[in-house]
Amino acid sequence: MNANLAPTLPETRTSGADLELRGITKRFAEFVAVKDLDLLVPSGTFFALLGPSGCGKSTTLRMIAGLEAPSEGSISIGGEDVTSLPSHKRPVNTVFQSYALFPHMSVLENVAFGLKRKKDPEAMAKAQAGLEMVELAHLANRKPAQLSGGQQQRVALARALVNRPQVLLLDEPLGALDMKLRRQMQLELKTIQTEVGLTFIHVTHDQEEAMTMADTVAVMNEGRIEQMGPPRELYELPRTAFVANFLGKSNLMRGEVTGKRAGLLEVDVAGHSVLLPEDRAVQTSGQVVVGVRPEKITIDRTSSGAAHNELSGTVIDVSFTGTTTEYLVDVPGIGRIGTFSQNRGQQPAAVGDTVYLYWEADYSFGLAGDERMDAGVEQ
Repeated sequence: MNANLAPTLPETRTSGADLELRGITKRFAEFVAVKDLDLLVPSGTFFALLGPSGCGKSTTLRMIAGLEAPSEGSISIGGEDVTSLPSHKRPVNTVFQSYALFPHMSVLENVAFGLKRKKDPEAMAKAQAGLEMVELAHLANRKPAQLSGGQQQRVALARALVNRPQVLLLDEPLGALDMKLRRQMQLELKTIQTEVGLTFIHVTHDQEEAMTMADTVAVMNEGRIEQMGPPRELYELPRTAFVANFLGKSNLMRGEVTGKRAGLLEVDVAGHSVLLPEDRAVQTSGQVVVGVRPEKITIDRTSSGAAHNELSGTVIDVSFTGTTTEYLVDVPGIGRIGTFSQNRGQQPAAVGDTVYLYWEADYSFGLAGDERMDAGVEQ
């Protein structure tokens, strides 16, 4: 977004509101879509509900919007209980993946639609200001069919924002866009949210999208929140195998804690000694699952000489992606370990090579020993 938007922003700026869900459960006959969910989203936050299809994130959004009624629990916005309020009386607006624009109306008329229904005497002026905010004022007289997908999404966003909701709900809003446009819109959405000061609740199954835009991410699985926090914290220190695997890629290895020293756990993983910080482990005794992200691992044809955190195996696959090369290494007794190597002109290994994999102890994290190591892996 450019700096010349500043004059229009005060006209459309509003204040967000806290959103609180208490004991929310949603049942569809025998199926429980959302289970006893407690959630507090502070005012002005860009919050993402992230998870695979069927995890309950869209159902949660629909209950906030008033499109579904919870089976149990309550919903408050700005301290007011809205659980029994119909959708049109809630201080929320929703932006859908499908845009839902009226094809026979101009862009300006689409943005002004909700304001006109409220009989706002300044409907057209506010709609014009909304279009200026999303940099589409020059297309005000066009029909939606004459716009690109990204432009249509911005019109839908402007239409929602000019109604000055306290909470803006985004239901997979970028899913229909191509990758380049999606990344551009991610940045624009975050900029708009910061400028207008609204509470944004964003539902997505796209990990990169959630991490790029959100202040806080809640990873949902089977109707519950597995883990919630800032994107970097969730990525660097997952607390379950589901989060470790769903939010990026992880190498997970089962082992037994054999000792503790200087704040580190020593874990025997198929005869290899692996160290990890005790404060980065969910469980500190008995059987544990040790994890390390692929980009934290160095791959080399020669050993590092370290007594800990080094594995050896055979390269079974090499995938060149442009900026990086991904190596898949079969390690006896452990299985397949993946690592990324930044492309700087080097070629550290080829299929069939024997290689060494090593990493710093601080990059390891520890999960409970009863975790299913394939949990969260996208099929």
